[in-house]
Amino acid sequence: MACKLRAAARAIGLGLVVVVVVLLAGCSLMPERVPLGATRAEIESRLGQPTGVFALADGTRLQYSRQPAGQQVYNLDLSPDGRLRQTEQVMDAGWLQRIEVDRWTRETALINLGRPALVERVASWDGDIWTYRFDEANGARQVHLHLDRAGVVRRVMFTDEPRLDDVASFTH
Repeated sequence: MACKLRAAARAIGLGLVVVVVVLLAGCSLMPERVPLGATRAEIESRLGQPTGVFALADGTRLQYSRQPAGQQVYNLDLSPDGRLRQTEQVMDAGWLQRIEVDRWTRETALINLGRPALVERVASWDGDIWTYRFDEANGARQVHLHLDRAGVVRRVMFTDEPRLDDVASFTH
């Protein structure tokens, strides 16, 4: 019996070690934990290759998007000398209120929000609809940018993200 208890204790201990290692590894993949002043090389060694790189008037933006499966997009802005000066998670209802109808373009959306989770066309709109996923206190949400043929954002809509049980009810 004592051998079985020791074996169980070892298995539990090993399981805890695995959990701690996984959690610590996950921390290195968290853009919000990269210290200000880090260089691009340091950022990329921690987070991997960015999903987007954009030239800014006063530096460079490294973008790490978790779309389409995730609900976050992190913009890491580097100063002209290549050091991190700001990290911002932009898939947030408050941040998304900054989208300017008739002023934002396809390029503005890409620089600020990255590639959308979904691009659609519908009969009632003569252009693309870019959909991004984000999380709000009351649940999963989506923001839809309606771009005209020239690539200008003409409408912004917020909706709840369909739940799996909602989707299943349409198939029966």
